[in-house]
Amino acid sequence: MSEQYEYVPHRLLRRRVRDIASGVEGELMAVINENVSDGDIEYWMELACIRGASGREFTNSVTNVEATGWRRTPSRGSA
Repeated sequence: MSEQYEYVPHRLLRRRVRDIASGVEGELMAVINENVSDGDIEYWMELACIRGASGREFTNSVTNVEATGWRRTPSRGSA
């Protein structure tokens, strides 16, 4: 399997999201279209990279991510 991937724009980037499968909430850091092929047939999957409250990031299918009612807190010094 080749390690091919590309970043994909998404409407929830840098927003608060919830992983439906686990219920964990965090900030959507990136969406990556990754080649997850296992053999002769090429198969691509969109993965959501979510940073949880602990600072640790995890991935899941982007179809298992939903927006929460909270917006990202602006960093200090930003207008």
